[in-house]
Amino acid sequence: MRITYLFDPLCGWCYGAGPALERLAGLDGVTLSLAPTGLFAGAGARPMEASFAAYAWQNDQRIARLTGQPFSQSYRRQVLGASGGLFDSAPATLGIIAAGLDDAGHELTVLKRLQAGRYQEGRDIADRAVVADILDEAGFTAAAGRVRTLDAGLIAAYDRRTAAARADMQRFGFEGVPSLVIDDGAGRRPLRGSALFGGFDQLTAQLRAA
Repeated sequence: MRITYLFDPLCGWCYGAGPALERLAGLDGVTLSLAPTGLFAGAGARPMEASFAAYAWQNDQRIARLTGQPFSQSYRRQVLGASGGLFDSAPATLGIIAAGLDDAGHELTVLKRLQAGRYQEGRDIADRAVVADILDEAGFTAAAGRVRTLDAGLIAAYDRRTAAARADMQRFGFEGVPSLVIDDGAGRRPLRGSALFGGFDQLTAQLRAA
């Protein structure tokens, strides 16, 4: 079974889904494929204004209560509270795709590391230099170099991957992320991201449903 995971690295609910996603990736017979949507990049990016920051923090607390994922005060002060900050997922998405150019298996590791950098350590992964630094620290030096130089191959991969993910969102009627597309050999079918926030047995039952 192949599971395509539609996500955005600045989506708090995608961060909240992290533990369930890791368990899915560890299931026998399951191949997990990351599909970055670029939902909060380009036209979806925005300034980190005080009203938006307050809304984000309120939503993050709801995610924390439901999933147990931590959202630190460092994140609240240094990311949400940063003067002149941006809410732009392009740099983090570039970092994930850059790591995947060497080995697609690296992408989930890098997604998790970047999310921890933002939500736990209070590092602004909307900044391309910060993303490159995190990649370097995690041992992904080639990927860090691609992010710093905006390598042409990386840009082409970014455009291709986000376009494919957006096409899946449109095809299956998804309005947001996280979302899943399940391919069990009999065709591709959608599974709403809400399935990631219930019990894991319930999630696996939905994966097996015809």
